[in-house]
Amino acid sequence: MDFGVSFPTYVRAWEDVRRAEDYGFTHAWFDDSHMCYSDIFCTMALAAEHSTHIKLGTFVVIAGNRSAPTVATAMATLNELAPGRVIFGIGTGFSARNVMGMPAQPLSVVKEDVAVFRDLVAGREASYSEDERMRDIRFLHPEMGFINVRDPIPVYVAANAPKAIRTVGEIKAEGWIAVTNDPVFVRHGLSEIKSAGHPGKPLDTVALVGACVLRPGEKLMSPRVLERTGPWALLALHTIWTPEEIPVGPFAPPVLYDLAKRYRDECILKMETPMEKRFQEIHLGHLIFVKPQERRFLTEELIKETTCVGSGPQIIEKLKALEEAGATSIVFRITSTDARETISEIGREIVAKY
Repeated sequence: MDFGVSFPTYVRAWEDVRRAEDYGFTHAWFDDSHMCYSDIFCTMALAAEHSTHIKLGTFVVIAGNRSAPTVATAMATLNELAPGRVIFGIGTGFSARNVMGMPAQPLSVVKEDVAVFRDLVAGREASYSEDERMRDIRFLHPEMGFINVRDPIPVYVAANAPKAIRTVGEIKAEGWIAVTNDPVFVRHGLSEIKSAGHPGKPLDTVALVGACVLRPGEKLMSPRVLERTGPWALLALHTIWTPEEIPVGPFAPPVLYDLAKRYRDECILKMETPMEKRFQEIHLGHLIFVKPQERRFLTEELIKETTCVGSGPQIIEKLKALEEAGATSIVFRITSTDARETISEIGREIVAKY
């Protein structure tokens, strides 16, 4: 089992990446939500320069937000700084699109971007289109130290919805990224990926989880635990702004539907930001802090359903179930711009004892 940390991309994360490397983590992943956090490629370049063996991945680049050739250049440049240590994660977008009031990209854009990306970073000519124009493009000076197209860059697809999961199989991605702590979901997803044409192996199956190791005397609803897990747990209630209407949180499992509806009705719909700009306030604090009006929605049921909280052995037991279902990598979400305590605690109590 591999273990990683997922950062809300902050430019000084290189310090925490180095700490994660020291504690035995194998991967560091970075959000590409440009209206929320630091620039992903600046941050990853610093992490590459200050680390030696940990793998560095995008978690995830949003198809269409940047052109595929631009992304390929950035990733190939990182590959020059950290040869063989970079991973290209891509998805259709949630916060990185909706924070601008825009919808997720179609899966067809993911497929198109991946095709261009794969050709370019392998040193091949790629067919690139804009509107009705199609052009054959290539890196002109790959041998001069600007970029690295010698070491492969694997493609991982972030997918929780059924059609997106099947896309992992259709494009034969090297990895699948899922937001889940549910073994049943992992097992079903892998079956769908295989039925969509994926050969099955190698496929790195990455489960992104929120976790907190309880200290002596702490309980599920202790203040430190809520500070650590609250921003992640609320993701299950978050919704998507659309100009027509704001739906009940699409990420909420059935058991949390009533809570998600209350969150929409009593929090989102009562925000003071004008409706045409409300996507700005909806995503304020996304995965980094809990807004005051959100605190009452942090229920014990929400924390139980969406996070892995318990003693070290209890959390390991949950992760073993994910591994048995087919997960090959567990990634722990960081919910602040200072990950030192989280990395040290999980490194000692979970990674070292797994």
